[in-house]
Amino acid sequence: MKPGLAPWAWILPLGVVLLDYLTLCVGWQTLRVPWGSPLAFSWVVALVRCAMLTLSACATCCVDPRLLRALQGSLLPTAILLSCLVPFYTSLQYLLLAKEDALELLHGWARTDVFALNYLVVGAVALLWHQLAPQAQGEADKKSSASFARLVSTMRPDALRFVAIAVLLVASTVGEMAVPYYTGRVTDWIVSEAGSSAFKRALWMMSLLTVGSAVAEFLCDCLYNTTMNRFHTRFQSTVFRAVLRQEIGFFHTNRTGDITSRVTSDTDTMSEALSGDLSLLMWYLMRGAFLYVMMLWLSVPLTLFITVGVPFILLVPKLSGKFHQNLALQVQESLAKANEVAVETFQAISTVRSFANEDGAIRHYKEKLQETYKLNKWEAVAYAVSMWTSELSGLALKVGILLYGGRLVTLGSVSSGELVTFVLYEMEFSTAVKALLSVFPRVQKAVGSSEKVFEYIDRTPQISPSGMLAPQDLQGHVLVQDVSFSYPDRDVLKGVSLELRPGTVTALVGPSGSGKSTLVALLERFFEPQAGRVLLDGRELGQYEHHFLHQKVALVSQVPVLFARSLHANIAYGSEEKSQEEVTQAAKQVGAHRFVTRMSHGYNTDAGETGGQISGGQRQGIAIARALIRDPRVLILDDATSALDTESQQQVEKEIYEGVARSRRSVLLISHRLHSVEHADRILVMEDGEIREEGTHEQLMEKRGTYWQLVQRQQNGAEGDSSGITGLDHQRL
Repeated sequence: MKPGLAPWAWILPLGVVLLDYLTLCVGWQTLRVPWGSPLAFSWVVALVRCAMLTLSACATCCVDPRLLRALQGSLLPTAILLSCLVPFYTSLQYLLLAKEDALELLHGWARTDVFALNYLVVGAVALLWHQLAPQAQGEADKKSSASFARLVSTMRPDALRFVAIAVLLVASTVGEMAVPYYTGRVTDWIVSEAGSSAFKRALWMMSLLTVGSAVAEFLCDCLYNTTMNRFHTRFQSTVFRAVLRQEIGFFHTNRTGDITSRVTSDTDTMSEALSGDLSLLMWYLMRGAFLYVMMLWLSVPLTLFITVGVPFILLVPKLSGKFHQNLALQVQESLAKANEVAVETFQAISTVRSFANEDGAIRHYKEKLQETYKLNKWEAVAYAVSMWTSELSGLALKVGILLYGGRLVTLGSVSSGELVTFVLYEMEFSTAVKALLSVFPRVQKAVGSSEKVFEYIDRTPQISPSGMLAPQDLQGHVLVQDVSFSYPDRDVLKGVSLELRPGTVTALVGPSGSGKSTLVALLERFFEPQAGRVLLDGRELGQYEHHFLHQKVALVSQVPVLFARSLHANIAYGSEEKSQEEVTQAAKQVGAHRFVTRMSHGYNTDAGETGGQISGGQRQGIAIARALIRDPRVLILDDATSALDTESQQQVEKEIYEGVARSRRSVLLISHRLHSVEHADRILVMEDGEIREEGTHEQLMEKRGTYWQLVQRQQNGAEGDSSGITGLDHQRL
């Protein structure tokens, strides 16, 4: 008994069953009084019984809240099944058979054997569901975004295609019903010695319907596969779009491999499972439904016999198979222990040899193998029992159908041909049910695997949405007002204020980790300031339209990333409408045209993955050209010339300080080569997240402060190569 469970808790379920039986007896006695339609009154009794069962079960479960949580998802379905099983089949008999035959089952409703059989069948169904779909227990109340209904909603654009698939599926299934049906008809004609013309017509109808079914199935498969391919392409594109709209911090907190896995592997796995298993689920579900309807049409009593027997036929092999699976697991564990002995012996072979214990090691290993051998024998017996019970249970159902069906044939309720047809339908129906029970958990698993994907789709970016502002006369005046920003482990910016004016070059210098690259990230709106404001022409960056903002505010980092495409395509990236002349002109502005023309394929040279086919300096040249071709109003160079050769760097500096666009462009120049910032209009020195000094090169050198120390250190070679100076900044970004 579970701790905390009341002693009388085990008696209460028996009380519920007794109360249900008394309710049924009272209802049965009432049916014997002429109340009008007994069938209608039986449904009233069923509803009263369903309400009583549900309330009584809930009251019983309240004794132990854990029991209520475990059963609350199955209380109502069980009550409905117990209450409505007999009225449902009585209604079918009433519609399809003579009324006096139909009411025979209803008047036996309160018999002890019928009542017990009713509970036994429902219990078998519940146990079968628990064995075949245990993941459904306790999971139904979880509000998972990756629900089947959510997936169906994503297929809404293909609704008409699925309607056509359903029509073809129905046509194919109806055609498959022809062979068993006409087989039974032929049996009747042989018994009654009907003419050969009817036999020939049956053959022609079977042939036509079978061919029609095959054609419909072929068209259905083609349409379904093309539809699922469309769905996969659209769904994967949706996931990719949802990921791209996330803030930059999302990509820092989630590994690139994990994100890529969700976008590609998870969606592929889900789509492939749905393409295969969902197709089988739809096919066998439709097939099983039509087979069950045809069996009801042939004989309601035989169908009721099948309904009662199938849960037991499926449950017995499942339980015996579970025993076999447990033994197979024990065999694997035993074999693993034997392997551990072998590995341990081989690893310590020197010790084994020095103590001359080879025989002992062999004996120990042999003992483990003997244990595995004993378990193997029991596993073989369990496997044979599992197969035997599966075959025997199926055979028992068929024998039962023939015995009960033969009795109905003798009574004239069904013909011999209808019995043959029913047996054929039952064989196909059992196969369909087994297939459904094996496919449905796989579909559930595929749906569950999409949960993380839907989390990406539903995730709201932590950065506020971009606005709609896109002025034609943007000046490029940037104002940073008392901005603060921190990462979870430390404060990076502490009340930073600066101004970028059109026609001026502002340099930002300072030691690594001082916050320069974080400030650049705020200017590019990769993050939003936690305090303070960043204004562009007097408007906050969030008010500008996303594409417009990044056309007008261009960034080139120290380690720029190129794409596996031509150099022309890399320069025109994001501005594909640019002509070859414009691309060439941008490359000439930064000296990149020189080395591009020396390459074997010129501007058609493939840069390789992340630009790996060209040198670091060439990557920087292409990246600067990529920024300049946009004619930005704000240009940010984050140590973007560190790998350029002297001639190319001079070309870039000439463009920055003397170019035709200088007067209409604000430039923020970050560099560890301090000689490249000497001609800047203003130099800002950042240290520990604060602007410590400000002025021209001459003014700062006269102060002999932080800037002077940086210059002296670089002149003395203490700083070394600048290629790795900003590594921490870029790792933070």
